[in-house]
Amino acid sequence: MAVALVVAAGRGERLGSGGPKALVSLAGRPMLEWSVHALRAVEDVGEIVVALPPTDLDAAPDGSIPVSGGEVRSESVRRALRAAGAGDPVIVHDAARPLATPELFARALGELERSGADGVIAATPVLNTIKEVDRDGATVLRTLDRSRLWAVQTPQVFRRSALERALSEASADSLAAATDDAWLIERLGGKVRVIDGGAGNIKVTTPTDLRLAEMLLGERAR
Repeated sequence: MAVALVVAAGRGERLGSGGPKALVSLAGRPMLEWSVHALRAVEDVGEIVVALPPTDLDAAPDGSIPVSGGEVRSESVRRALRAAGAGDPVIVHDAARPLATPELFARALGELERSGADGVIAATPVLNTIKEVDRDGATVLRTLDRSRLWAVQTPQVFRRSALERALSEASADSLAAATDDAWLIERLGGKVRVIDGGAGNIKVTTPTDLRLAEMLLGERAR
């Protein structure tokens, strides 16, 4: 059975919430609960561990295992994995993506099993033209080939041994630099595949994102 790690320790300054982003109300319930609810509907998920700010452990949804998150995202993942039981593979998901569906989690697990890869990540093809600029952020160095670019999302699903090795061998600087856990596996030579997570699997970062998420959840309910 798989174990799911939900990262929910972010403070959400850009959202202007004044507290943990994952606990902001979204369509009548804390944002975190949408992800946990979706994971509970996945037959292959046997355990859910939630990384929260140390002062908010009692906010973990019923049936989940709370753990204190770290100063950076990957440290939260490492702590959550240590608190988890023996489940394999491991799903890592950001509570800030509350619209992820049970079908998406199941599809990622299925692709991991089918492909034999070390990890499978949800992502979406880049639609805009992307330009690389210099360190001053003013002069264009080159235009990237967007046909080969994907914008990374969660869930990300890993073979437990691959994720444990990547987290244990990462330096403090690497953990701080990692904006997703797949990068830690890639840098050790691991194979990571992508599946299309869809444009609706948005990340809630700003008040506008929150309003959009509420609208999309309302459309689902109808």
